[in-house]
Amino acid sequence: MHPFRAAVENRDADAIEALLAKDVVFTSPVAFKPYAGRAITAAILRGVLRVFEDFRYVREIANPDGRDHAFVFTATVGGREIQGCDFLHFDEEGRIDDFTVMVRPLSAAQALSEAMGAQFERISREAAGA
Repeated sequence: MHPFRAAVENRDADAIEALLAKDVVFTSPVAFKPYAGRAITAAILRGVLRVFEDFRYVREIANPDGRDHAFVFTATVGGREIQGCDFLHFDEEGRIDDFTVMVRPLSAAQALSEAMGAQFERISREAAGA
């Protein structure tokens, strides 16, 4: 099992953060602009761990050199079943330098947006304190 997948499935926020490059760029499915940097990305991912219920990866896809991965997942958020995919690119040191999330259906994406919006003050404080 890929170390990122293991960290997420074990809900190990420290292990997830350790896999992030200092200059990682996180592209959210519900925010207009990407977020840059390990501190804010780690804080967002901790927020996701808090709002997703019944999270599980159902498929893992990788290119031959192992630097690009797609992790397909399902979860529940705000009573809505959500399907999504984490698209990750790994730098030369094996750390995630690009992290893009896509989700469906629209009603679940809206529920995710609301749930994460309610977390964002805490996420901002966590990122600032890092």
